[in-house]
Amino acid sequence: MADHRPGTGHTSGPGRAITAGGMSVEMPVWRAISLFRILALGYAVIRYFHSYLHYLHPVSGWIYLGALTLWTLASTRAFADPNRCTRYVLATDLAATVTGVVMSGVIDTPARIHAGALTLPTIWAAGTVLGFAGKGGWRAAAFAGSVIGVANFAGHGGLTGDNVHNIVLLLVAGCAVGYVMELARASEAVLVRALQVEAATRERERLSRDIHDGVLQVLALVQRQEGDLGDLSRLAGEQERALRTLMTGAPLPRQSSDAEADLRALLAPYADDRVTLAAPATPVRLPGRVAGELAAAVGAAVDNVHRHAGEQASAWILVEDEPEAVTVSIRDDGPGFPAGRLGEAERSGRLGVAQSIRGRLLDLGGTAELYSVPGEGVEVELRVPREGE
Repeated sequence: MADHRPGTGHTSGPGRAITAGGMSVEMPVWRAISLFRILALGYAVIRYFHSYLHYLHPVSGWIYLGALTLWTLASTRAFADPNRCTRYVLATDLAATVTGVVMSGVIDTPARIHAGALTLPTIWAAGTVLGFAGKGGWRAAAFAGSVIGVANFAGHGGLTGDNVHNIVLLLVAGCAVGYVMELARASEAVLVRALQVEAATRERERLSRDIHDGVLQVLALVQRQEGDLGDLSRLAGEQERALRTLMTGAPLPRQSSDAEADLRALLAPYADDRVTLAAPATPVRLPGRVAGELAAAVGAAVDNVHRHAGEQASAWILVEDEPEAVTVSIRDDGPGFPAGRLGEAERSGRLGVAQSIRGRLLDLGGTAELYSVPGEGVEVELRVPREGE
């Protein structure tokens, strides 16, 4: 039995990527924030270049923008990945923004400040708020926006209409992005959990099929009283080891799925004086795992013939090798069963058809159809698409 245990997804607190076998949904947002900071820096430098001669201390402004450029480039990778964007990075970024806002009130002229001149960092300050939003959600964004707002009011122009307008926009944008990030993380955590539950369910169904088939094999041998005690002891021992492995959680032996197998050879043991096998003259090649699972499903169908169709019933296995799929039909001339019988069997805990046949074909991406009319036998059609179809 193969070991396909579901891996654990990574769910974490705010600002840490949640992965489920792929890139977190918030990673594109972080990359956009990193790109925005670079573009905003270019805008700030261009704006200052066109107006630096009007400042009281233009050299100080160039020194600040030089330091801001170095910091932006040094922190670009950090702002592109939530795991690298630590609290220390965000604190430094916030300090750089506040420093630039306060410096703007010192190196610029009172007339320009009163007329609504922009601060040195201009829209670069929004990148700081967005970083806080990505890391800690809307509350962190509100905190960063409030600190920048206080710096604006205290160090650059006071409580003016322009300042209030700009800070309100900054808070709204930051809180909105933070709220969306929180929703994205919550949705991704739910998705990861759902994938884990689905993987665990599929693994449980697969294990139940393997054990179900093995136990049926032993019971069928006892019922038919075929083979010697050595065969019965060997089969019983195999099932005991499989059950103990399942209960202890130890790694289960893997089945090779790389090498191709001839489906005819795997179906040949099911042919006997009551079961006729009709297959193409040329090999019917399928990946090893696919061929093994399909053969096991056929074995479950044949076992149902032996158990339910009666001692005089015969069965026929027909293998059709088509370019797009392989189809195996199993038909018997037994009494058949009435409509609704399969549903009743599944509800009562007898999962031979539901798990050993339909479950296997579902895992392979194929289909399993059962047709029966009382008095006219049963026909099972198993169809597996070839790789790429």
